[in-house]
Formats: sequence, structure tokens, C-alpha cells
Amino acid sequence: MRGLFIGRFQPPHWGHVKAIQHILGEVDELVIVVGSAQFNYSEKDPFTAGERVLMLRAALKEAGVDLGRVIIIPLNNFENNHSWVKYLESYVPPFDVAYTGNQFVAMLLRNAGYRVVQQPLFSRDIYVSTLVRKKMMDGDETWRELVPPSVAKILDELKSVERLRVISAGEADPLKW
Repeated sequence: MRGLFIGRFQPPHWGHVKAIQHILGEVDELVIVVGSAQFNYSEKDPFTAGERVLMLRAALKEAGVDLGRVIIIPLNNFENNHSWVKYLESYVPPFDVAYTGNQFVAMLLRNAGYRVVQQPLFSRDIYVSTLVRKKMMDGDETWRELVPPSVAKILDELKSVERLRVISAGEADPLKW
């Protein structure tokens, strides 16, 4: 059985890893969709799709996940909600069950005939990408505890704290140059 799990992973954190491990206990193979793939260098979406794929693979490998059971696919947002499932289906292999915490996505998938399961949430109060990014911008080094060490290493290599600070200061807007 093949499952589907959609997230933005801005950046991947321990909650994502634990959810994926849990889901892999229920399915043979998991398609992970890195959503909002076209967005980057903004406060909400500071990392590119490629950077997120790199971080996610490193985190899963570090956690001992068999990457042979995982397919990671970046997917741009699609404006037509009525046709969104068909758009999704054109980018991913066939799947039997979708895991999501987003009620709107769940509704669209159910309306298309898919079985939808509430994704497992692990310490959702602390494992939130928004909190990781905020801590990074605030200079609070405890953000490192919220992500796997491999992700922290990549974030350091990307000079992500500097990137987030520049973006949040509005200096990343070419219209203001």
C-alpha cells in the first residue's frame, strides 16, 4: 500500500520525522509532497524546494528511515481548488491513502474518493516550522533542538539565520532596492 503525505517542510523538524516514521509503520511506501515548491526567500517560505528536499532526506536518513520506501516530490501550488486533486495526481504515483492535518485538503481528497487519515501530530505545540523560523530570527539557539542535527547542519551551511533576518527586514524585496 502506498501513502501520501503533504507538507511545506520550512524547515523539516522532529515532528515531521516522527509523523513519517509512524506513517511508514502503516504503509509499504510513502510519497512525500513538498508543497508550495515555487515559493522561497520569504518569511513564510524561506527555503527553496531543493533545499527542503535535501534537508528532508538528510533528516530521514539520520532517523534510520529506509529511503527506498520514500519518494519525495516537489509540487507547486495550484490555484484552482476544484481541479487540485487532478493536478496532484498528475505529479505523484498512484496512492491508496493520504495523511493530512489540513481539513480543506482532506475534504478535496475525500471528494475525489481517497481514504484520508489525520496525520499523527507529535508535540505540535513545539514542533512547528513557524516556531523554528521565529527562534532563528530571534537568535534563540534552542531552534536546534527542534530539528534533527543533519537539518541544523544544512541550515548552518545555507546561512539560514542571516537569510531569515534579511528577509524579515524587507531587504529581500527587489522592488525596494
